[in-house]
Amino acid sequence: MSAQAAIRTKIFGTKPILPGRRTRSATRVALGGLLMVGLVMASAVAVAQVRQPPKAEEPGFFESIGRWFEQQAGKINSSFKDAGKNVENFGHEAGVAAKTTVRGAKEAADAVARIPAARMISGHAKCNNAPNGAPDCVAAATAICKAKGFEDGKSMDMTTAEVCPPSIYLTGRNSGPGCHTETFVSRALCQ
Repeated sequence: MSAQAAIRTKIFGTKPILPGRRTRSATRVALGGLLMVGLVMASAVAVAQVRQPPKAEEPGFFESIGRWFEQQAGKINSSFKDAGKNVENFGHEAGVAAKTTVRGAKEAADAVARIPAARMISGHAKCNNAPNGAPDCVAAATAICKAKGFEDGKSMDMTTAEVCPPSIYLTGRNSGPGCHTETFVSRALCQ
């Protein structure tokens, strides 16, 4: 027995293999086993690849910019649609206001026509300031009408002017400290 065969006997507890048929059949069995293991591993890898869900691709720089432009275009389109609706609504509201104004003017003209003794009188009377600072022109309209022989009147046209002391105008300015606004009745409907 050779040294190698003796070592194999002690380590593996087998008899030495003689060269010949048994060696070839053992090699074939070993190769066949390796081939089977290889096939099992390949099929396991293939099954694992089939079962894994596809990875979501990370968007690139240009894809992100493209998506951003699409979102902005959608927002702008929405804004234009909203603006269009507002313009349509504004047109409708303007039409309603125009009809209301025409109706109000017609009613006012009918009311003036029904008052045979009423006349429009031109004049110039200063309006007093009310406690809240707004002009109160009722007394000024009545004063214009009483000067022409009527009992009462309503202001129909007013004029507003900024009045300044002469020293402001002499310096070349149109307004400044000491100037104030005055309102005048220039036409009144008298009865």
